[in-house]
Amino acid sequence: MKQKITLLFLFLTTLASAQISYSGFIDKYPIDLMSDIDSDGAGSAIYTYSNFDTPIVLEAKLKGGTLIFIEKDKNNKETARLTFKNYNAKSKQLIGTWKDLNSEKELSITLSKNFDINSGKDAQWSSREILQPVSLKGKYFKLIVSKAKGDFEPKVIGVKILEKKTDNLIQKFDFECQFSGINDIEIEDYNFDGIADFSVFEAGSAGPDSSRLYFLYNPATDKYFESSFSGSSLEFDSKTKRIQEHSECCGGARQTNAEYKVVNNKMVLIKKTCLEYDEKLGNLKKVKCD
Repeated sequence: MKQKITLLFLFLTTLASAQISYSGFIDKYPIDLMSDIDSDGAGSAIYTYSNFDTPIVLEAKLKGGTLIFIEKDKNNKETARLTFKNYNAKSKQLIGTWKDLNSEKELSITLSKNFDINSGKDAQWSSREILQPVSLKGKYFKLIVSKAKGDFEPKVIGVKILEKKTDNLIQKFDFECQFSGINDIEIEDYNFDGIADFSVFEAGSAGPDSSRLYFLYNPATDKYFESSFSGSSLEFDSKTKRIQEHSECCGGARQTNAEYKVVNNKMVLIKKTCLEYDEKLGNLKKVKCD
């Protein structure tokens, strides 16, 4: 079994953030690290040991030039802390410590900068891979992100499904979506067959609406396939085995609600309700759906 430890840190942040990839060592163990610091110095992070490849979610704080990552157990108790003093996003090297909060054991961390996920119209780079904080039994995910010259923000151009412990490629999907960072991928049983599937953030809007790409698991092939599921802000109820859709525009003056069931891995509409704001009533009223 290889000794390499893969460690990636990602913060979900505001637009004023810097996502940076590093490689280095915790003591004698090789690691990869990716950080994303927002303008408030707060966020979340993830890391994974390569002999397990199961992502662990961390909290993060940047205060007074010191960057701290905090790991907690299921009971929300702090178990480990990674500390980098005199942190500077422009530095080519980071030096810090990893500390087990139960045993008080400390190990040194030394990291060298690989690249950053920079934005702006002049930036251009391709196929940079970002670990996601969710995983499945025996499998984990990496987003593939590229930035074309002339575009202001990076785009997701695909996803890799990798085997835990070996890092062997199981599947790869190519598509184009907005990049939202650490929470691009989610895991849920979308077709209500008792087996976990996954989805990728596709696009958001100025309002509450958002969309995702849904990938369902096929037990016969032990592979995933891109489904035809689509809609705005879909919610999946495992008890009723129904899908709820909600969309709105114009500051909530127009709203649509729909309910679906799943038949042969396809969404089938059961009912749909449309609402519009009525100035005389001072409230929403039902209208005919287009």
